[in-house]
Amino acid sequence: MSERPFKVLGIQQIAVGGLDKDKLRRIWVDSLGLTVSGNFKSERENVDEDIAQAGSGPLKVEVDLMQPIDPDKKPAVHNPPLNHVGLWIDDLHAAVEWLDAQGVRFTPGGIRKGAAGFDVTFIHPKGNEEKPLCGEGVLIELVQAPQEVIDAFAKVAAG
Repeated sequence: MSERPFKVLGIQQIAVGGLDKDKLRRIWVDSLGLTVSGNFKSERENVDEDIAQAGSGPLKVEVDLMQPIDPDKKPAVHNPPLNHVGLWIDDLHAAVEWLDAQGVRFTPGGIRKGAAGFDVTFIHPKGNEEKPLCGEGVLIELVQAPQEVIDAFAKVAAG
């Protein structure tokens, strides 16, 4: 493998799904104390989600509480309940180009704006003959980190 031209900085988000996001809010918001910072709804992605957060500032972690708009349609954001893990990436375009060349399978849609407004793309949970490297059952979201997040992680790393 050639030298990796990007860094995974840390966890940007986890996304959990269920048939009723009010039940998810009861545990994540009411019981654990996360705060809701937004909502995202997309017919195309079959999702109605509340964006909650743990912590604050550039190192906060999102917890997306998702329910399907139509439980009989795909994508089935509630199955599996731990829908995906999002990773902050310092150079998303370089990451996608390099990972693609290594044989990583991405989901359709390419790089696009995600629910929180950052550029995102997804590594497919299943490989295929052409692109065998995958999330091995886990959907992985790669999220372009804004400069303030890159700087915050660099500051933490420097001690």
